[in-house]
Amino acid sequence: MSLDNRSISSNSFVYWSSLISGGVAGLVVDIVLFPIDTIKTRLQSERGFVRSGGFQGIYKGLAPAAAGSAPTAALFFCTYDGLKSHLGRWVSQSQQPYVHMVSAAGAEVVACLIRVPIEIAKQRRQALSMKHGASSLEIWYHAVKSEGIRRGLYRGFGTTIMREVPFSFIQFPLWEYFKLNWSAVTGTSLTPLSVAVCGAIAGGIAAGLTTPLDVAKTRIMLADEHTANRSSVSTILRGILRERGIKGMFAGFVPRVLWITLGGAFFFGFYDLTSRLLNSDESI
Repeated sequence: MSLDNRSISSNSFVYWSSLISGGVAGLVVDIVLFPIDTIKTRLQSERGFVRSGGFQGIYKGLAPAAAGSAPTAALFFCTYDGLKSHLGRWVSQSQQPYVHMVSAAGAEVVACLIRVPIEIAKQRRQALSMKHGASSLEIWYHAVKSEGIRRGLYRGFGTTIMREVPFSFIQFPLWEYFKLNWSAVTGTSLTPLSVAVCGAIAGGIAAGLTTPLDVAKTRIMLADEHTANRSSVSTILRGILRERGIKGMFAGFVPRVLWITLGGAFFFGFYDLTSRLLNSDESI
């Protein structure tokens, strides 16, 4: 096999490894931690926690989340690892954090093409009454029929990007930094468990700092079509600040941080474990 063919084969395996590892990690996280996400969504809802369902039916919306988690995470990590690999060749070691930031931002934009319609169905099942559709398919049908594809299925797309990009700007450089310095600080080798710890800490920090953007995104996705068309992130956050103060801006802070801290541990841990298993099979 020529050098070029080996390079192509190696790159193809990296992409497939990222797709499979990311898919497994995303599916595990969404299924295991779904109830915490439901509680967070209901706390952030304009209807309030109790009127949105309280602790009842905390698995509502699991089906679209589970169906979309694997392809979303797979697409994210395939894009992230691909961009990181290509961009990393052109910069020095000291500039690598910027590569991680740009790669994560690009991956988030691509992943949101799947994530946003999934979030629409999931959050409406989590927090709204059944008039919006008893199933995810009915929710999507109602959204497209009443608002069209762009304003229905992709309502909140810009807000989601505004939440995810700052989140990734914080999370991924921290995750890469913690991994890079893990052995020097702890004196132990980097294992899937230590990668999980790095992911948990990085995710928790990023989740706490970006909670107001998550609150705004949730409000936009849950609003009716007339209210949503007049809403912007700044308008929503000003309204929340006026009505509920700083506490309202950080509604759902505890379950969000808990969810993403635990999710970071599961997500990055399973991602690393699956990648190692795939790489060991490839080397045989």
